[in-house]
Order: sequence, then structure tokens, then C-alpha cells
Amino acid sequence: MHQYETIELEVSNGIATLWLNRPDVRNAFNDYMITEIMDCLQSIEHDSNITALVLRGKGKAFCAGADINWMKSFSKLSHQEDFQENMHLARCFYMIYTFSKPTVAVVHGAAFGGANGLLAACDIAYCLADTTFAFSEVKIGIIPATISPYIIKRMGEFNSRELMLTGKRFGGEEAARKGLVNSVFSSQQTLDEYVQQTVRELKTSAPGAMTSCKELIFTITKSNNFNETIDYTARMIADARASEEGQEGMSAFLEKRKPNWVSNAQPSKDHV
Repeated sequence: MHQYETIELEVSNGIATLWLNRPDVRNAFNDYMITEIMDCLQSIEHDSNITALVLRGKGKAFCAGADINWMKSFSKLSHQEDFQENMHLARCFYMIYTFSKPTVAVVHGAAFGGANGLLAACDIAYCLADTTFAFSEVKIGIIPATISPYIIKRMGEFNSRELMLTGKRFGGEEAARKGLVNSVFSSQQTLDEYVQQTVRELKTSAPGAMTSCKELIFTITKSNNFNETIDYTARMIADARASEEGQEGMSAFLEKRKPNWVSNAQPSKDHV
């Protein structure tokens, strides 16, 4: 596996954990970290030995947003060069959002600015109660543009308006209440235990079915014509039932046994 400088990839028992690994700057991201994240995602996307991806941060914080030195460099860029930098980050968020395997963000310490794009693009997000969040872009005269599709999907229009316009800091309880994260936990131990429980549930689900389920949700949520979804959803379930996993899953259910994607799981561990 590839060796990274700003992130770390750990694979254990079929679960990949992508660690943001710049703890000295609270995992603030720059163009190099963005590139490494995208490279890592691409490298494991089609690895049949990996069931799901967990996104975490090393050290005291999940991610403090964009690196200050990287932000300083923007003043020297042309408008087109600035646009390309922003496109690079936007593609990273989209790659997480459309990743074929289930993704789980585990957030602690702080999630400022663009860090919220990383977590909001994941399928599931959990945090500690004492985590500090902020869409603070307006405080420095800019806007939370590239993260906005994922924030608005998670929180809805008017919760997003309040927090994006004020740029205020808020804690884990409010993040959960307004939908930015799925659940909030009072201690690291309870958070880690719940993550492990979620991972165990994901590992008992058929990998191909989870990928198709993500495709289903993506297609339904972007459709503006409800009638079009009738044919689409009927075809999706027919395809699922006819698939190898669908046949195996139904047989296992009727025969009162575990399906092969559960029984064939083999423990393994690797660090990159």
C-alpha cells in the first residue's frame, strides 16, 4: 500500500480507517492533503476486502479547516488558479459523497470551515459533545461554498442559514439537534463503542447491496420528478433480487443460516 505524508490508512478486519494526520496543526488541510485523501479513496474504492470507510483525525481535533499557510497563498493566485484550487477541494468532497462503500465520520475536538464538508459528505457522522463546530467563513469575508451542498442536505435550508450567516461556534449537542451529525456522545469510550457497533452492523450487510443502496438514495434525492422514481425503484429491486447476493441472501434467510459475506469474513490488519 502507498505511504502517505498527511494521512494514514489503517485496514483492520475489512474496515478501512482514514486518519487525517497533521496533528501539529490540528489536521488543517492543504492542497497536498486533499490530493492524498483523493488518492487514498481511489485506491480502496474497488477493494473487495474492504467493507466500509471510517474517517477520523489524529491528535486533539478532527480538523481545523483550511491550513493558514495554504490560505495565504491564495492572494498570489489568479482568479482562474483560485477557481482550480476550489474545484480540487469540491471534487474531494464529491468523491467522499459518492464513494461506493459506506462512510462514517468520527469527529472530536474541532470541525471548522471546510472540515464540515469532509464529515457532512459521509453517510454517517458521530461526534463528541464537547466538539466545537463553525461555518466561520463569513467572519473573514468569504462564504462556505464548496461545503454547502452537503451541509444543506444534512441540516436543511433554514438551519443552514442560521449557522452559515452567523458563523457562530456551536457544540456537539446542537450539531446533532440540527442534523449535522447523526448522534452525539459524552465520552470517547461510548463514541468508540458505538462506532464499533455500527461497523459490526455494516459488516453483516451485503457489500454489493450497500453500494446499490447508496446509488438508490443518490438517484432518488436528486430526482425532481416523483413519477420517474416508480420505474427506477421497481427495476432496482428486480436487479437486486436477481443478483448473486440477492439469491444468496434469500437462500440464507430461508435456510436459517448466515449469508456467505458474513461467514467468509476473515480477520486482517494493515497500516499505511
